[in-house]
Amino acid sequence: MADVQFLKLTDLRPFELVAGVTAQPMFGEGAQVNLVELEPGAVVPVHSHPHEQLGIGLRGVQILLIGGEEHHIGPMDAYVIPGGVEHGARCGPEGATVIDVFQPVRKDYKQRYEA
Repeated sequence: MADVQFLKLTDLRPFELVAGVTAQPMFGEGAQVNLVELEPGAVVPVHSHPHEQLGIGLRGVQILLIGGEEHHIGPMDAYVIPGGVEHGARCGPEGATVIDVFQPVRKDYKQRYEA
């Protein structure tokens, strides 16, 4: 039987993804969930990864750049980004909070979190 986990978000230590962007991750066997905080004006450079990424906006507006188009993700807006698709993000003056889900687990995030 897989390990069952019960966690308090306040107990999850944040780690920096890029300047002005922190994540509090929860790792399962095949997927992970991150509570992500973007500071006002934060920028996530365009990048890609093999992991499928799903997200939900909770607070503020995150602007995703995919295929040269901007997509405004506000509270209760969601997105699905297939693995291998180049994308980036920026945040407006109010900052933003989003939930990101990755499948499979991002081993690079797990290593950085555990370091």
